Amino acid sequence: MTYVYNMNSERSGTDCLQLYKEQGIEKDRVLIKIAATWEGIKAAEILQSKHGINCNLTLMFSLVQATAAAEAGAFLISPFVGRILDWYKAATKKEYSAQDDPGVKSVQAIFNYYKKHGYNTIVMGASFRNVGEITELAGCDYLTISPNLLEDLFNSKDEVPQKLIAEDAGKLDIPKKNYINDEATFRFDFNEDQMAVEKLREGISKFAADAVTLKGILREKIEKA
Repeated sequence: MTYVYNMNSERSGTDCLQLYKEQGIEKDRVLIKIAATWEGIKAAEILQSKHGINCNLTLMFSLVQATAAAEAGAFLISPFVGRILDWYKAATKKEYSAQDDPGVKSVQAIFNYYKKHGYNTIVMGASFRNVGEITELAGCDYLTISPNLLEDLFNSKDEVPQKLIAEDAGKLDIPKKNYINDEATFRFDFNEDQMAVEKLREGISKFAADAVTLKGILREKIEKA
């Protein structure tokens, strides 16, 4: 079993690992989940390179974030396919086919960029709204799929050909970017993507609200103990 923990700093990550170690859980069984802000990506870089702690950079909505995450040596990223689609549907008042889905296209671009430039960071597509998004990403490193969509896939008789192929990506003409040592360029390029900026802010706000709710539940249980 892998233990996943939401973090927002290097110190929090190492403190967390010490707590797990005291319970007999070694760091190779722990995956630290960090929001893919500039600060979160830099924290992941230190945790991975200095401490050997695997990180999952989440709230991933752009190739800019994904590029910096790979440069940081992140073990895994989880781009949110469905949340990207939600934003575009609300912004454009349009419906999208699976082939034209902006969330699908985002993950395809990230996958191709990683394979073209030889990054080992795992791409794990997440937050799916329909089966079409999943089948369009057949061949992605990992996909995390809800039980209802898994059942739809199980009951489907349609063929699912592989769409993402690492060898094919290696033949593409994709320029290499460098962000990990250039905060100004990272922030400028990231802020050019309105969807990514808004969804990252929204995601962090929801994480913060969930943390407050969790603290309240724990406080109530402790007081009743």
